[in-house]
Amino acid sequence: AEKKVETELTMEALESKLADLKKEQMNQRFQHAAGQMPKTHVMRQTRREIARVKTKLKEKVKLNLKNFSMW
Repeated sequence: AEKKVETELTMEALESKLADLKKEQMNQRFQHAAGQMPKTHVMRQTRREIARVKTKLKEKVKLNLKNFSMW
């Protein structure tokens, strides 16, 4: 039941997704603080999805550096 980040996404797509998730997380924090969020587990899911996207970005950066430095 886990959402997996697509491995085929480009760096730009991952960065865009990360920005969207961060905005969503901010909105969820405001809703939670105002007591308007009945499903608080969604905050945890968003936080973990952000971590997955960051991990994929890091892997791509590492891969690009590895490919670039091979002379």
